[in-house]
Formats: sequence, C-alpha cells, structure tokens
Amino acid sequence: MRPLRDWQADGIVGVFTDIDDTLTTEGTIRPNALQALANLKAAGLHVIAITGRPVGWSQPFAQSWPVDAIVAENGAVALVHEVGQSPRKIYQQEAATRATHLKRMQQVLTTIEQTVPGAMRSRDSDGRETDIAIDHSEFTHLSPAAIEAVVQIMQAAGMTATISSIHINGWYGEHDKLSGARWIVRELFGRNLDAEIERWVYVGDSTNDQVMFKHFEHSVGVANIRRFADQLRHPPRFITQGERGDGFAELTAHLLKARS
Repeated sequence: MRPLRDWQADGIVGVFTDIDDTLTTEGTIRPNALQALANLKAAGLHVIAITGRPVGWSQPFAQSWPVDAIVAENGAVALVHEVGQSPRKIYQQEAATRATHLKRMQQVLTTIEQTVPGAMRSRDSDGRETDIAIDHSEFTHLSPAAIEAVVQIMQAAGMTATISSIHINGWYGEHDKLSGARWIVRELFGRNLDAEIERWVYVGDSTNDQVMFKHFEHSVGVANIRRFADQLRHPPRFITQGERGDGFAELTAHLLKARS
C-alpha cells in the first residue's frame, strides 16, 4: 500500500465508498467527512456509498447525505437519492426470490445463535431484507475462532459470507459490492462501469472491500485498514494517513486538488 501522496488522481469522475469506519468514526459521520461528500458533489463527481448495512438503517442517510445513492446489504438493494422526496428503493433480486431467501436465512441465523457461543444478530437486523448479520465488534466481541465458526455455518448452508469491520454478513445470491457497483452505474447513468472503471475510485477499510480493491486501479484504504493487513489478499493500492472519516476527508482533498 503506497501513501496517498503517490496517487495520480486526475481524470476521476466518481467515488464509491464504504460507510462504517470509512466515512464514519465511532459510529457517526463527523462534520469533516460530511463536508467532504458535499465537496465532491459540488465538484461534479458522482458519489455512491456501498455498505453491508441494511437498507432500513441506510434510509435516513440516503435522504440527507449528498450522495447519488446508497447501495446496501452488500450490493442487493439500493436507495436512490431523490431531491425533495424519499429515496427510491430498487433491488437486484425479484420479490419471490427475496422471500424464499429470507426464510432460509432466518433459519441459518437461528442455528448460528444456538450453536456459536456469544454469537448474536446485529442490532440493525430489523432493517435487513436480503441478508443476515452477526455482530463481532460493534456492540459485542467475538473471538477469531467464533468468527470463523459463523462463517463456516453460513458457507455450509450455501451462503456467501464476508467479514466487515463490525459484522459477519451472509446472503444468498451472487451479488457483492462489485456487482452492486456495476448495477447502480447502469441503473443511474445507463453506463458500463467496466468500460470506465479507471475513472472511478473506491475507498474502504476492511476485508469485505477486497473485491473492490482488486478490480479498481484507483483503490484507497483509510489508515485503520492496517489492522486487517495480514488478512488482505487484495489490499488497496494506496492508503491515507488519517483513519476513518479523517482519512476520507484527506482523500477528498487530494482528489479535488488534482482536479484544480
């Protein structure tokens, strides 16, 4: 991971960003990170957040933050910002598929809570429609062995499982953050992300951002990603000096300076 100052940021048209521990600091977005989002939009860039958080949790932020959209639940559902209106919700999966998957996922969630000591569903679970989440660092703490046990149960049930900075997420379907990014660019702008991916940057902080780090030439980790360094098969190409929201604000300043 090279220092952010080495990043040649000219030609960028849009920013994809994770939320937890990338935009937020200790669970909230601070004024400098919120202003950074506004500065990006004012400069004419596309800004899209992609998160493992549930769509219900994301609703107020999709309405109030200066973003084009929030893609929630690791690419399955998006909230599209509508000026003066409630965000518009769109899905990658059909309603019948979502209903079938939801029933199966709730059974897996029950199994995890009954068999893995200390495992509990995330407090934001009521807002989830297309995945499940086990808290490992937000309000409780799971050991590495317990985290691995949760992942194994999800995978044995045929689910995709990823680990964010706070949760273990599991879902049915082939979507992930990358397919969610491709989908939302097509839905919002009628464009092919892969044809212009060298003009977008992705910023994140955890192991579940690896698919984005791998595919984006312009990939940046905020400094707190160092705690996952030994788990990253595909680290970001660049890293900020600041952690969490401070790192995002640092990236924004660097990017906007390159455009001036």
